[in-house]
Amino acid sequence: MSRENLLFAIIGLLLGFIVGFIFASSMSQRTSSQQAVASTQAMPPDHPPIGGQNAPNPEATFAQVQASLEKARKEPQNFDAQIKAAQLYYQIQRYDQSIEFLLKANQIKPTDYDTVVTLGMVNLDAGHYDQAEKWYQAAMKMKSDDVMVLSGLAAATLEKGDAKAAEDAIAKLEKADPNSQDLPQFRQKLATLKSGK
Repeated sequence: MSRENLLFAIIGLLLGFIVGFIFASSMSQRTSSQQAVASTQAMPPDHPPIGGQNAPNPEATFAQVQASLEKARKEPQNFDAQIKAAQLYYQIQRYDQSIEFLLKANQIKPTDYDTVVTLGMVNLDAGHYDQAEKWYQAAMKMKSDDVMVLSGLAAATLEKGDAKAAEDAIAKLEKADPNSQDLPQFRQKLATLKSGK
């Protein structure tokens, strides 16, 4: 499959998700407005309006999403456009596409801490544990005591099956936040990993 065909297939899938979301959203709004009409009939005459009167227009939302993705493609050096496109793909759980735009953003601003952390998080969600570990390690070089990064690193190394790296990550997390709610779960997973079960 050529790169162009792959790109069209990805765009088609994304548009399918967006159209499905818009359809589901409009059906939900229709139902809630019908419920609102029914409930306003029982309200006193001076009661403020209720329901989805401030709900976003689905067609406008779709157009905004399309415009954001197009802008990111047309302006590969626009950091904010790359981040916005990555967020849109992440919201519909298209992690690999999200990573693609995050990598472009990272090339534009390699020292942007939030982008490096997000690359760790999205790779972890995508099941790319080696890459997640790499990005979390890079984030730790910038800021060594970020509890969220330490938790992500521990999760990535545990999922990867690297007991030594997981033990180190858990120790760093415990030092940074001894009361972390993730610690008991991580310790249990580590014990299971070490026992070979």
